[in-house]
Amino acid sequence: MLVKVLGALDMLAALTFLFIIFGITPFTQIILFCAGLLFLKGLFILTGEPLSIIDLLASATLIVAIFTTPWSFLLWILTLLLMAKGVVSFI
Repeated sequence: MLVKVLGALDMLAALTFLFIIFGITPFTQIILFCAGLLFLKGLFILTGEPLSIIDLLASATLIVAIFTTPWSFLLWILTLLLMAKGVVSFI
């Protein structure tokens, strides 16, 4: 059950990235919520989980996206990786 909740968080963060990619400005609260939870999820890297580096990078990119628009290429890569992690969590 916890894995599905964490997968839903990945999907919400991917949706936030899609909003940024297509020029829809998401609420700052949603960006900070996703960035904070992705950062907490990314701390699993300390336990030896190598894919948590994606969460840490996505969290930092969301924080940067508040002030400036990151590269579109980086946003697409992070969106696809987070969606893949989210879909696998539901399987």
